[in-house]
Amino acid sequence: MLKPEKKVSTQQIYQGRAVNIRVDTVQKASGTKTTREVVEHSDCIAVVALDEQHNVLLVRQFRHAVDRFLLEIPAGAIDPGEEPIDAVRRELQEEIGYFPRKIDKLGGFYATPGYGTEYLHCFVATDLVPARLVAEDTDDIELVRVTRDEIPQLIASGEICDAKSIAALLMFLFMRQGG
Repeated sequence: MLKPEKKVSTQQIYQGRAVNIRVDTVQKASGTKTTREVVEHSDCIAVVALDEQHNVLLVRQFRHAVDRFLLEIPAGAIDPGEEPIDAVRRELQEEIGYFPRKIDKLGGFYATPGYGTEYLHCFVATDLVPARLVAEDTDDIELVRVTRDEIPQLIASGEICDAKSIAALLMFLFMRQGG
């Protein structure tokens, strides 16, 4: 039977605005001690938003870490004390300028469980009404509408290439096919 590692000690080595980093010393079931570097990040939401024509609303924005523009689904961090569904409402207003009157849960997943704590809650948002909230980091976002049928090719071509968007869009397509 598999046994979890036991944390022996932890040392915070970095505290930032978006992430914290710690090094844990752990003892494996065999008794061996080793270290694990852990990136602490708040949980996030990722949303497949559909307009009244059933187009999927994507955002194109520059991502400094990879030095390029990416085509993604709207997403963002859940603020302390905020419920995931409230983060969906806030993020959609900030990123695409719409308030969702209907929100359904798709599922969720860990973004990088090998070294990170971030869990993504995925949703589908429909019945959108215009409502803009201003946020400091959303002024350089382009709204892109695509049909559901275009999604597989956008993923296959690498146009959509971030894990959260691929995972949530595939969950959405699979569930809509009755799979």
